[in-house]
Amino acid sequence: MGALSDIKVLDLTRVLAGPYATMVLADLGAEIIKIEQPVKGDDSRAYGPYKNGESAYFMSLNRNKQSLTLNLKAPEGKEIFKALVKKVDVLVENYRPGTMEKLGLGYDVLKEINPRLIYASSTGYGQTGPYSRRPAYDAVVQAMGGVMSITGQADGEPTRVGTSIGDITAGLFCAIGILAALHERQRSGLGQMVDVAMLDCQVAILENAISRYEFTGEVPHPIGNRHPSIVPFEPFSTQTTPLMVAAGNDRLWVTLCELMELDIAEDPRFKTNPLRNENYKALRPILAERFMAKTGEEWQKMFDEAGIPCGPINTIDKVVTNEQVVARDMILEVEHPVAGTTRIPGIPIKLSRTPGEVRKAAPVLSADSESLLAEYLGLSPEQIADLRDKQVI
Repeated sequence: MGALSDIKVLDLTRVLAGPYATMVLADLGAEIIKIEQPVKGDDSRAYGPYKNGESAYFMSLNRNKQSLTLNLKAPEGKEIFKALVKKVDVLVENYRPGTMEKLGLGYDVLKEINPRLIYASSTGYGQTGPYSRRPAYDAVVQAMGGVMSITGQADGEPTRVGTSIGDITAGLFCAIGILAALHERQRSGLGQMVDVAMLDCQVAILENAISRYEFTGEVPHPIGNRHPSIVPFEPFSTQTTPLMVAAGNDRLWVTLCELMELDIAEDPRFKTNPLRNENYKALRPILAERFMAKTGEEWQKMFDEAGIPCGPINTIDKVVTNEQVVARDMILEVEHPVAGTTRIPGIPIKLSRTPGEVRKAAPVLSADSESLLAEYLGLSPEQIADLRDKQVI
């Protein structure tokens, strides 16, 4: 029994931001009914790489879900959808604003059918504002939201973050919004709309970039792998592999200097973090030279014992076999009915009493249409076959 095992979700989302939100809910126990287009399905089913014809991209985001195909443009499809809305707690969609209204299935319509419905919309720019009807993708909002402008090597080109944080942060914020609305519903008995925009989420995670600009008037730019406010907080080359070091306060700075046998802890240029930041160009070469005296593994052992945060820059092949990652069940094997055994990321939220669980792999398109229509609407095999003949499902 997962923490959300009493929650039923209609999932109209596709590609990444919306499916990520519903995956979080699914991992925590919610029943997810993924509504897909007949024949085609979620757009991401067409994204490679493939295993036995099944998309790795789709499988990585849609575990623990059921697939029901439904043509929402067909009158019978709309009626089935409305009947399902009556029986669920949450609806999640990531269509461009106005799309659901054109289908006659907007929030104003659906809340009359089910006043307790939490209607969550994850879009590029939100339901309001001059950009609300614009299309958006991850790279576009990373660019517009300022993240690209502060990412990359110093004096280099603005760089897209390697993972799709425009989509993923929107998915996470969407899941948080849904959980907040579900909690409030316990008090009021009423649902509400959750409006999450990818661009808003990028602005929200700029953390100190905005405050630095507001306080200094200086526009932040890419500075490579160092931290804009904390020194030392960056990777250093060693005799073997580079080591990311984060001496985040003055106490750790003193310890670092002692371990590295550097007599600069009390140097008036470096004694405090603001001074180290101010005199970074003088300090960096001193540290860089000393780091080359040992291997990355030797420094790692010394720093670990002294409590200085540090770690190697792991490639993905090393991440999936890392002993800490494995010990935390963050790489799991699932058995897909077509693709066979696949490895996927685990669940990062660890609950002590009602833990999440990867119960099954992502569904084959329309795999659950018959069982869901029979369970939720009481349709007979003949009625379901007729719907399939009419291309409603």
